[in-house]
Amino acid sequence: MSQEVLEMTFESLGLTKPLDKMTAKELRALVVAKKIPSIVGASGMQKEELVVAIKGVFGIVDEEGAVSPYKDQIVNMKRKIREMRVEKTGVEGRQARTQLRRKINKLKKRTRRLAAAL
Repeated sequence: MSQEVLEMTFESLGLTKPLDKMTAKELRALVVAKKIPSIVGASGMQKEELVVAIKGVFGIVDEEGAVSPYKDQIVNMKRKIREMRVEKTGVEGRQARTQLRRKINKLKKRTRRLAAAL
């Protein structure tokens, strides 16, 4: 009985989302369905272990400590949010507080989008 060695590339897996965003169940199914022979014991592995194992098989190296290209913008927005919060406590009038609250919420959403844009 001879087993064929299959040449498999990461692109040939046909993933619809990144490994980090997949659930542990999806990762296990990927290992079993694509029959990656070098990963043994996938059913007992946690998500982090599965991701590391799959990346190890395909030689994908994570950049440790990678800094977001939007870091300066995020820091400036957070500084502005803190200033607006202080300003909001001193403002009289419901309408002015509401406007500040909405501006703060909009800035918070922008910072989240920029942080996720990696």
